[in-house]
Amino acid sequence: MRTPSLGVAAKQALLAAVTEAAGDDGIRAVVLTGTGRVFTAGQDLREHADALREAGPGAFGTIAAHYNPLVTTLATMPKPVLAAINGTCAGAGLGLALACDLRIAALGARFTTAFTGIGLTPDSGLSASLSRAVGTARASELIMLPAPFTAEDALNWGIVGRVVPAGDLATTAQEVAAGLAAGPTLAYATAKRAIRQAWTSSWPDVLAAEARDQAALGATADHRGAVDAFLDKRRPEFTGRE
Repeated sequence: MRTPSLGVAAKQALLAAVTEAAGDDGIRAVVLTGTGRVFTAGQDLREHADALREAGPGAFGTIAAHYNPLVTTLATMPKPVLAAINGTCAGAGLGLALACDLRIAALGARFTTAFTGIGLTPDSGLSASLSRAVGTARASELIMLPAPFTAEDALNWGIVGRVVPAGDLATTAQEVAAGLAAGPTLAYATAKRAIRQAWTSSWPDVLAAEARDQAALGATADHRGAVDAFLDKRRPEFTGRE
């Protein structure tokens, strides 16, 4: 993202880019990041103030028009998505990051939920995704007492998977993304769907889904080739072919 906050133009451009990446079979992994010192500061409040004056409650149509499709596409696209959090990650920006499958933060990045600080409840799925990441008790504290927290806090609480020096973030993200792109994308797609559905499924349903998904992936060229490679003591090559 090239703007520090999310105005309509930025949200439209981001949604278009994410949608294109989701539908392009030539793209096997996606990196979401920002520029400069900001991953994203969340909603553009100046634009929001204008929308409130002009449209009142209609100003919140952006949730259905932009934020919900964005986080849904990030969370459900059949390829891994990595958030490389280069700096400030606030409000809906945190929701976008949590919709990604993996998160790496730069040392010095700062986070905040922000919403209750302006008299709102979270959007962008944050009430669920943050609770799942850190547990209900800590999520309640982070949402109701929206003080900033550090990249180290985010790592300790399970919001990000690793923290690296700011100068290493781009290289690390590229290396991780390249590894994912060379990996078993069909298995990744199935795994991210299973992880998402596990939150609302019963234990018997989870076990049944795992058995069904294992059988389906077991019939793919990726799996057969990887087993042969293991037996031949060579590195497997994944093509994403069924």
